[in-house]
Amino acid sequence: MTLLRVIDRDGKEHQVEGRTGLKVMETLRELDYGVAAICGGMCSCATCHVYVDPDWQARLPAPMSDERELLNELSQCQDNSRLSCQIEFTPELDGLRVTIAPDE
Repeated sequence: MTLLRVIDRDGKEHQVEGRTGLKVMETLRELDYGVAAICGGMCSCATCHVYVDPDWQARLPAPMSDERELLNELSQCQDNSRLSCQIEFTPELDGLRVTIAPDE
């Protein structure tokens, strides 16, 4: 089993199964403490905003321009902000740790 570590908005860490080949958003939206993911992964709403643990940032592909534009519009944007709909979970990301960002 591959592991995805998720810190919810209350600061509690959960360990869930990371599903290889799916976007991280697809796992997060099924959780009671997860993300809304209103656009369904089309990179158009930013309701799947997460903070990637600094130890994992360099292991992810750089965000594309449309993701960067959406993130820059968020008041809660940080250097480690990503849209979870743009992160494909791969075996190399086993143990990935993300924090669900506050609602905008």
